[in-house]
Amino acid sequence: MNSGQLRPLRGQASLTGGIAGGIEICITFPTEYVKTQLQLDERANPPRYRGIGHCVTLTVQNHGVRGLYRGLSSLLYGSIPKSAVRFGTFEFLSNFARSSSGKLDGKSSLLCGLGAGVAEAILIVCPMETIKVKFIHDQASSAPRYRGFFHGVREIIRAQGLRGTYQGLTPTILKQGSNQAIRFYVMTSLRNWYLGDDPQRQIHPILTGVFGAVAGAASVFGNTPLDVIKTRMQGLEAHKYKSTLDCASQILRNEGALAFYKGTVPRLGRVCLDVAIVFVIYEEVVKVLNRVWITS
Repeated sequence: MNSGQLRPLRGQASLTGGIAGGIEICITFPTEYVKTQLQLDERANPPRYRGIGHCVTLTVQNHGVRGLYRGLSSLLYGSIPKSAVRFGTFEFLSNFARSSSGKLDGKSSLLCGLGAGVAEAILIVCPMETIKVKFIHDQASSAPRYRGFFHGVREIIRAQGLRGTYQGLTPTILKQGSNQAIRFYVMTSLRNWYLGDDPQRQIHPILTGVFGAVAGAASVFGNTPLDVIKTRMQGLEAHKYKSTLDCASQILRNEGALAFYKGTVPRLGRVCLDVAIVFVIYEEVVKVLNRVWITS
């Protein structure tokens, strides 16, 4: 990832990123579920949930603990290739942006992160997130329609075609692009600050996790409004919105500016843990692969 860490050999970045993404989503999904439910809960309805605890309580009462994992399959199937695309694209782009000494500065990491975020948004994240949001929204309805992952995907495509899995593409690109730009910029900047003039200095996994959590928090405060818009445009009521701008306008007009930060607390918890876990696992798996995966 930078000159102070073992960089992945050719082909390792995508594999390592996929492993890290799969482990992370299994750990953090309940916070993603709660965040999505709160973002879908419109004030005008009136709201079904009074807060995070109430959302968790109602879900467990109505669906058991397994209810907090509704939609996990769509994210699990998508998280592995998503992280693979993210880290693979970042490493590919960063190879052109590093200095002669192999160092990657903050500005370059921001641009490489932006490219990685756009790539994962188009190839993986938009269809994955659309399916996840529809599954979670469906569970909250009075008569759930989807009996499982494959049945749900089949029904979505039957009713809306492949376009039905690409709802909210514009806000997804904006969200993922800004997400990874912010995270990789903060992560690289913190690493460069810690390493100083000693590029061979080792960074302990706990410190890598702390840096990752800070990077995750920065991205949450930086782009939660985009996440709310994306969630609304991918829900079962997406037909109400003509475009990204129209969705933002309706939220502001009907619910006020604070509605753009719905789900911030559960998202903050999930993202900080998400980014910390992914970066730690990524770094540690790279170390293992560099010992067993020998290339010329």
